[in-house]
Amino acid sequence: MSPTWTGVIPAVTTPFAPDGSVDYGLFAHHVRWLLAHGCSGLILAGSLGEGATLEPGEKLRLLEVALQEAGDRAPVILSLSGLSTRQILELLRAAEELGADGFMLLPPYVYRPDEREMHRYVQTVLEATTRPVMLYNNPIAYGTDVHPETLARWASDFPHLEAVKESSGDVRRITALRTLLGDRMRVLVGIDDLIVEGVRAGACGWVAGLANALPRESVLLFERARQGAPLEGLYAWFLPLLRLDTDPKFVQLIKLVQEIVGVGSARVRPPRQELTEPERARVWELVSRALSTRPRLLEEMTP
Repeated sequence: MSPTWTGVIPAVTTPFAPDGSVDYGLFAHHVRWLLAHGCSGLILAGSLGEGATLEPGEKLRLLEVALQEAGDRAPVILSLSGLSTRQILELLRAAEELGADGFMLLPPYVYRPDEREMHRYVQTVLEATTRPVMLYNNPIAYGTDVHPETLARWASDFPHLEAVKESSGDVRRITALRTLLGDRMRVLVGIDDLIVEGVRAGACGWVAGLANALPRESVLLFERARQGAPLEGLYAWFLPLLRLDTDPKFVQLIKLVQEIVGVGSARVRPPRQELTEPERARVWELVSRALSTRPRLLEEMTP
């Protein structure tokens, strides 16, 4: 399927078995569950998916499983990341053979390119594929900031650069992108606790983290924000959970929420370690409070 880059698209977590291997059976179940609860696409092996600790073969197997489970219901997007351009090109070619619907391109790991180097990197990857591509702009995590004016130039050169996951934390970036590019490029919010402000500034999609644990709630919040409908306490209720996505331990935190609500495992791959007992207790208290104070909007939803 060709991505529309709209709606709630989870950055899917990667479940691990007790021995540290990828649990592809649990992953398949999770994919089915996310799509059954209204998510409009899937992004694999990104930051939340612990892509930096996955081997290329593991990423490709995740892609195979997700494509099989998604069928023609939703597009499956593979994150392209690595230490070198060569690594990324090899992953891209293999993913194309498997049928990836599109790609999310991350900046290079470790090395922080200047503008000239970043342009060459993006150009090389985009010239190697005709599949739709979304650029991931996250200067907070990766130290590389693609400004709206630069993105506008790239958009004129590469028609299949169709979207940007904007995670600078500055909602004014969305306004600037919309002003420069109009409908030429889709803008997606990449930080959970900025979703309402981002949609009101013109974003058309949400690359969501907490959607891994609470997809129905995420879809409802996004749709009401997009429609300009009253939120009736929904955003205020959700915000303490959405802010977990902004913590340095966001992977561990979101996976623990999944475990608490019964849709995943808190296991992570080293060098990450599972949360300490005081950290776990804080999340348990947060989730328990949220589940016991659900707004009426959520209580009225069909399970």
